[in-house]
Amino acid sequence: MPHHEHEGLTDGQIQDFISNGFVRLDNGFSADIAARCRDELWSEIGLSPDDPKEWTQPVIRVASKSSEPFVQAANTPRLHRAYDQLVGNGRWLAPLGLGTFPIRFPSPLSAGDDGWHVDVSFGESPDFMEWRANIKSSRRALLMLFLLSDVDDDDAPTRIRRGSHSVIARELLPYGERGASLRQLAADGFASTRDCPVSLATGPAGTVFLCHPFLVHAAQAHRGTEPRFMAQPPLLPRAEFDPASPPSPVQIAIRRACGLTL
Repeated sequence: MPHHEHEGLTDGQIQDFISNGFVRLDNGFSADIAARCRDELWSEIGLSPDDPKEWTQPVIRVASKSSEPFVQAANTPRLHRAYDQLVGNGRWLAPLGLGTFPIRFPSPLSAGDDGWHVDVSFGESPDFMEWRANIKSSRRALLMLFLLSDVDDDDAPTRIRRGSHSVIARELLPYGERGASLRQLAADGFASTRDCPVSLATGPAGTVFLCHPFLVHAAQAHRGTEPRFMAQPPLLPRAEFDPASPPSPVQIAIRRACGLTL
């Protein structure tokens, strides 16, 4: 068993998460598991890694997968330790698989989905722009980016606005528990976060970016040569935030952003 398998995040990484809104976890799951996930996804979309002439679309989306390699990828001891550290011991639900999968192909065509946004977490409306997020981050403990293939700067890595989670927390505060809709949050195209420095979600297959639920991020075009496979699931909370419990790093980041007592 690799020495790192049960290692969690360092104190420095947890502080980076609070300040920047994300942390990169290397070796979150094995390259072998990543390869098995890719094999299943190639079969799902009916394409082959050996036939590039069939890669005619800039992106193909798969909703979710719950077979063994996807469950294994999301539930390694290393990841479980990190979930505990960021969300709180016992305050999250073990993932039952992974999803969604935006599989991006080298293409001169625009996929038309590269706008800055946050992932809202609750709602009933068929209009997704009416789905909401609130200051407690109800129904979402983390946003996660699972790299199922090696991702370099040219391979359509997700763009991340560092520190944007703090800006969004302050914007959500006046809306209380009801929260704000994605339409309300996106009214200015997230211009309030445009001065945040940008990081790219790059790394070898098996890398996981654990992100604050309020982090502003965006897709981009694929300028490389090999398709990029990634999953972007939420980590779901076990229950609503209990104010009697010690605040987690996710909650500490929100409180600091809003100037609230820790």
